Amino acid sequence: MKFISWNVNGLRACVTKGFQDYFDSVQADFFCLQETKLQAGQIEMNLPGYAQFWNYAEKKGYSGTAIFAKEMPLGVTYGVGIEELDTEGRLITLEYPQFYLVTCYTPNAQQGLARIDHRLKWDDAFREYLCRLDQQKPVIVCGDLNVAHQEIDLKNPSSNRGNAGFSDEERSSFSKLLEAGFTDTFRFRNPDATGVYSWWSYRFNARKNNAGWRIDYFLVSDRLAERITATPIFTDVLGSDHCPVGLELSIGG
Repeated sequence: MKFISWNVNGLRACVTKGFQDYFDSVQADFFCLQETKLQAGQIEMNLPGYAQFWNYAEKKGYSGTAIFAKEMPLGVTYGVGIEELDTEGRLITLEYPQFYLVTCYTPNAQQGLARIDHRLKWDDAFREYLCRLDQQKPVIVCGDLNVAHQEIDLKNPSSNRGNAGFSDEERSSFSKLLEAGFTDTFRFRNPDATGVYSWWSYRFNARKNNAGWRIDYFLVSDRLAERITATPIFTDVLGSDHCPVGLELSIGG
């Protein structure tokens, strides 16, 4: 079973930069998007064979998530179930007989960690939500989680220490999530891989110089870890400041 996750940094822009060609070529069972930056009715995606699920932010042109799925789920949930955290369209959950699939666009702590309190409140609620799901059946989680967990996960750790996405608070919060029973699939398969990133700033020729961060993830319940068969990161796919990340898993529907 093949899963793809991509922060498209505005889907309306990304569809003019090769989105459809990539979507068609990869033939995923599930294709998850973050930062769609649109409202209902602003785009129509022609994706034969896929059911479409969208979560929109109340604020226009901001945040948002989507999942395109070949198989209809048993149920769909939007958000983490806490009103103050669910106005920005950041989470979708699909339930299947053997697993839950969750896509998430984690709030950015922002420059100077201006939004760190909101971010940590989100992280706590997100972790508790995933743990509740995990008590029922295994969970597959993907998305832009807006944190580089360890120094190996970004090109310039020393100059970014304390910045949004690499603060002690965010890194510790991500550690708590893994300790709660989840596996970082890429790092599980590639414990020592360096220079493999999923986001590059549009400034300073960052992508050309591979001055990137790995902040887009697939996590799975620990009991699924041995079923992981591939964890590709598609660094050559353009169209956004993020590239798609993938997961292949030997699991039935």
